[in-house]
Amino acid sequence: MTVFSVRHLTEYRYHRPVGFGEHRLMFRPRDSYDQRLLAARLTTSPASGQRWLHDVFGNCVTLLNFPDRADRLLIETEIRLEHTPFAGPDVSTDEAALTYPFDYAAEDRADLGRTMERHYPDPDGAVARWARQFVAQGRPIPTGTLLMTLCYAIRESFTYSRRHEPGTQPPAVTLHLRRGTCRDFALFMMEAVRSLGFAARFVTGYVYVADRDGDATLGGGSTHAWCQVYVPGAGWVEFDPTNGIVGSRDLIRVAVARDPEQAVPLWGSYHGAAADELGMRVQVNVTTETVEETPGEAPLG
Repeated sequence: MTVFSVRHLTEYRYHRPVGFGEHRLMFRPRDSYDQRLLAARLTTSPASGQRWLHDVFGNCVTLLNFPDRADRLLIETEIRLEHTPFAGPDVSTDEAALTYPFDYAAEDRADLGRTMERHYPDPDGAVARWARQFVAQGRPIPTGTLLMTLCYAIRESFTYSRRHEPGTQPPAVTLHLRRGTCRDFALFMMEAVRSLGFAARFVTGYVYVADRDGDATLGGGSTHAWCQVYVPGAGWVEFDPTNGIVGSRDLIRVAVARDPEQAVPLWGSYHGAAADELGMRVQVNVTTETVEETPGEAPLG
């Protein structure tokens, strides 16, 4: 099996010492059958009071409170986890959902709730039309093929571009520009598949990039984002349209949410003038090692 190590450092600098409001942090991966947390460490400078909670989605959230003023705020996390890649959609997809269109069972629809609803305006129906082009009118299509085609189409026909503005751009804007960040592409795919009747949710975490393994200075640069689509029998299947990844290969899941605004990796405030802020620096390094498995050993859910 593979063991991933992640070092995530965020540094804010200020002209003079400022006070800090509460900071909300999502960094602890979700334990599951395909990833198991081995160790986690969080350090801050200045020192902080820390408490943990689970949000409405079951994500682990850390709340930081800083009693001291400072002209520099450093938050550093380190995690180590076992990772067992999962390629999907799984062949065990329910027979009724093997081809699209299909209907979710009534008991599933009750729990999937708002993850099936579209959340963003699509005034001229452009996002829905973009999704429908992959569905042959009057003919069923394998569900896995449809979802993978949507994922790969974003990867091939949209351009990744870093953006300094906070937040996630509306899907209609992403389609118009054919450009965006990983968060933009994840949300665009979510709204596209929702227009076809699928349930989808947002995922934030980290991605392993082999070319950067072992380099102390080249990190992923920041956190990563992708989406999950619910397929009966296969469950929540990962789709990363930024990299064209289907399944959990190279993806480290930290938090899931109905909307990107509910899964911001780090959020906080400071008490001072706007001119006090000098800027921030983010460094993310994801490295890997291979660990021999005991014969007959299987990951536990």
